[in-house]
Amino acid sequence: MNVSKDKKGGTFVVHIDYCENSTWQGEVLWADRNERKKFRSTLELLKLIDSALEDEPPEVPVG
Repeated sequence: MNVSKDKKGGTFVVHIDYCENSTWQGEVLWADRNERKKFRSTLELLKLIDSALEDEPPEVPVG
């Protein structure tokens, strides 16, 4: 597996409302930015988290 060392992590809070058709539906909170998104499947949840980390602006070093 190829892991990029310049990617930053994030804190996500996942709230599962229910499980239907063998997958999760609910809401994910990106705690670092206080953004909430609803998801309709586990795959959609993973894509939301992945895209949130991709869109994160690079951290600028201080000093």
